[in-house]
Amino acid sequence: MSFEHELLEQRYQKIRQLEELGFAAYPRKYAYTHTLGEIRQRYDNAGSEELAAARVGVRVCGRLLTVRRQGKAGFAHLMQGGDKLQIYVRQDAVGERDFNLYKMLDAGDIIGAEGYLFRTKTHELTVHVEKLEFLSKALLALPEKWHGLHDVETRYRQRYLDLISNPEVRRVFVKRSKIISALRRTLETHGYIEVETPMMQPLYGGAIARPFVTHHNTLDIDLYLRIAPELYLKRLTVGGLDRVFEINRNFRNEGVSTQHNPEFTMLEFYQAYSDYRDLMDFSEELLREAAAAAGDGATRAQYGEHCLDFSKLARLSMKEAIVELWPDDPTRPTPSDLADARRVAELVTAHNSNAEEKIVLPPGASLGESIGLLFEHVCEPRLIQPTVVYDFPVEVSPLSKNKPDDPAWVERFEIFAAGMEIANAYSELNDPQEQRRRFQSQVALRERGDVETHEMDEDYLRALCYAMPPTAGEGIGIDRLTMLLTDSKSIRDVILFPLLRPEGEIGIAEQLRKLNETGS
Repeated sequence: MSFEHELLEQRYQKIRQLEELGFAAYPRKYAYTHTLGEIRQRYDNAGSEELAAARVGVRVCGRLLTVRRQGKAGFAHLMQGGDKLQIYVRQDAVGERDFNLYKMLDAGDIIGAEGYLFRTKTHELTVHVEKLEFLSKALLALPEKWHGLHDVETRYRQRYLDLISNPEVRRVFVKRSKIISALRRTLETHGYIEVETPMMQPLYGGAIARPFVTHHNTLDIDLYLRIAPELYLKRLTVGGLDRVFEINRNFRNEGVSTQHNPEFTMLEFYQAYSDYRDLMDFSEELLREAAAAAGDGATRAQYGEHCLDFSKLARLSMKEAIVELWPDDPTRPTPSDLADARRVAELVTAHNSNAEEKIVLPPGASLGESIGLLFEHVCEPRLIQPTVVYDFPVEVSPLSKNKPDDPAWVERFEIFAAGMEIANAYSELNDPQEQRRRFQSQVALRERGDVETHEMDEDYLRALCYAMPPTAGEGIGIDRLTMLLTDSKSIRDVILFPLLRPEGEIGIAEQLRKLNETGS
């Protein structure tokens, strides 16, 4: 018999004993008067005499973290909502029945306690219990209290246990919620409305990625989980919704890394009668407000060894970034070098001669594709402070508007911090004929074997034929932004339930089934 199976039997036996004492095994509710956080906020500074004079009555509840029994009395700590509070239980105060309950409690159990506040001899704020209620039994043991839960696989797979055991994990997700609220609030202040677009799409588009495929049985059609909501949001600008946003789940059938999860959250927003430079300015405000929400007003965030300042974004063109961030050696390019295909090929070779991660150019790579890969490998890891990098090659930006003075480049920018891309934006292409040509070039790339290109979307082209106003759009990665603002090194640390391989061993559900079969 496994340890977990044996523990389950012991804990079920305790439930039966508690029922014999007259307690419900799984009661329906508990009417508390205060949360533990409210008590800490109101009475943390109250002295012993003040509490004794006021005799503040409370009904509290929470999860039992520790139990310290001392004969006919003892202490315990409750946790609720990230806050902890001590309780004191005496047999002559609660009676024999409730004290028997106290003696059978285990760390992890959920209880209710009624009594009054006082301070112990060590001045700890405590509830002097007069009545105990049993609310739920922890059938499995919590991690050892002094060491917490550190196994990464278990933390991600059993996030509920991670949240119970590691208070700092709860703080990360509370900050994540504040970040999203700040982004939403800032957008609404600027006249944006929130919308919802399909997650299952007959054609996928809006990003260069491989999709997940599903099937609708009734209609007998294949559908794709969206890789981006972009083409639907832009249809709405055609329809007259001039400022729209969506905080959405996207799905990309790609690899997993510290910066990538197949399911992730994006903010996408579109602003009519604007271009990409308008969104550069607005992005500064959005990121500043998000940082302030996560940092209790501070716009600086510590990420590893770097202090990131989100009060203002630096700005570099892609050409400037390659020139300025190139390692200090004789191969350093000039801006004019980046217009020469032969010189760019030499730069790729120079980079590959010293770099661990080589640039692999696809067959027949264009000048723009080569420059894009050169920037990705040379510059991105060196962009530490929040920085806007603008003006991209047309070949890597199929939905962006060309620069009027140089059609080989488009009005697009990305925002980087700590070597990660956190946002992507551009002046939207609204010429249906040019958009068709861009789609056709993507189809040609697909025929060459590139499975991450756009498909031809005839309905989107039809929408553009009804006239889309000049529009700028942007996507901000919520998960990566949260990583930066909570000093989290992996995207899995900021996603409550990241994708993992299935468990290979017998699960607890199977053990519960066996217990039921034996009548335990």
